[in-house]
Amino acid sequence: MKNNRTAVFGGGCFWCTEAIYKRVKGVGEVEPGYAGGHVVNPSYKTVCTGTTGHAEVIRVSYDPKTVTFLDLLEIFWHVHDPTTLNRQGNDIGSQYRSIIFYQDDEQKKSAETSLKNADASSMFNKPIMTKIEVLEVFYPAEDYHSDYFANNSAQPYCRAVIAPKVQHFLEEYHKI
Repeated sequence: MKNNRTAVFGGGCFWCTEAIYKRVKGVGEVEPGYAGGHVVNPSYKTVCTGTTGHAEVIRVSYDPKTVTFLDLLEIFWHVHDPTTLNRQGNDIGSQYRSIIFYQDDEQKKSAETSLKNADASSMFNKPIMTKIEVLEVFYPAEDYHSDYFANNSAQPYCRAVIAPKVQHFLEEYHKI
């Protein structure tokens, strides 16, 4: 799709968020990667140490005529816990932080408004910890991370963590 735009989100494990956003109508490619750190060309192994400053993120390519950036943000609030600092479930460390990386002033404003609205709503009973930062560079993750859930659905982590998140999303998406 020629006129696609991109959005970059960190909502914990990129395997989980990739599996969900791939099911959104109007989303083309979803690419796991790393952003927000200080090391050039980080690897999964180094990012997992928590010393590179990177977050596990996904870069979502989408058709704004079918799904808007605001729609993607609404999904973002529903598919992870933005009230925990540097943590998603049992995944602990700054690489699992909740973060929205904006690429222009329009995305920044939309992200800030969406965060304020989500925080003011009754959606969460604790303050939102999500950061909003400019995207300086996105590093694609190693190839084996792409389509991780689809390619490894029998693995215990996929069955215990990702599958229930995907199922919940599919059941609730009509409400978003």
